[in-house]
Amino acid sequence: MNFSLILFILTVVTGALWFLDVFYLGPKRRAIAQDELIAFDQDNEEALRNKVQAVVSQRNAILARTTERPKWLEYTAGFFPVIFFIFILRSFLFEPFRIPSGSMMPTLETGDFILVNKYNYGLRLPVLNTKIVPIGEPQRGDVIVFRYPPNESIDYIKRVVGLPGDKIEYINKKLTINGKPVPLKADGKYYDEAKLQELDQLEEKLGEKNHKILNDKYSTNNAYALPTFTDPDACEYVSNGIVCTVPKDKYFVLGDNRDNSEDSRYWGFVPEKNLVGRAFMVWMNVSKPSRIGFFD
Repeated sequence: MNFSLILFILTVVTGALWFLDVFYLGPKRRAIAQDELIAFDQDNEEALRNKVQAVVSQRNAILARTTERPKWLEYTAGFFPVIFFIFILRSFLFEPFRIPSGSMMPTLETGDFILVNKYNYGLRLPVLNTKIVPIGEPQRGDVIVFRYPPNESIDYIKRVVGLPGDKIEYINKKLTINGKPVPLKADGKYYDEAKLQELDQLEEKLGEKNHKILNDKYSTNNAYALPTFTDPDACEYVSNGIVCTVPKDKYFVLGDNRDNSEDSRYWGFVPEKNLVGRAFMVWMNVSKPSRIGFFD
């Protein structure tokens, strides 16, 4: 059971109890309290008129006991406003994720906590992920979070390289889109602390967006299709690379750490229905606070 479903169930359950309390149990408690206080006031009219402290305290205790929520409601219905706020925020606006691997280095590193814009690509029903309000579509170069096609219970993050209808060639670690080589220039070195190795860093331009990618000069470029490849007829594996035509309503994605990323070269395309949102910000990294900020 994923967190979105758990949050949805909590919202429904606490919301139902909140409405029950507001429109039935609460008024019933107040009516009982009023009857009990009227009887108490009649029995202690003189003491109350003289403001006898013990009697006043007893009256206040009755009022508190008869009007306050029971503990079971306080810890269910009482949390509904907070849970509802979080539900709306995560479902339609922004959702946090943690980067678990180095496949998107140097843009994103293991341990980065990122924010994902949930409405850029249209408003979707929580849990079902069905689009209900079309707003926009992914653009070439966007960093997106999506449900991994072979196992939709897993969230993946990659960069959009190919849009529906594009012809994508990735051969000898060079990217070509619709017959045009993607601009690429050397940009120094990057040290992978986890693997204790130095990688070639390059600047790539997709559309209007410039970003960094990594290549391992010692790694071969032998991509292959996993058994779960989504559209085997749309791609052809050639010497040192792959050539694909992106199907309708699907996207071809790559990791920025090109020689250490399981992406569209291995399992195929991202269906539009699997989109979660566009990643745009590192909001926390416990070991590297300097990484906090926006990214392309």
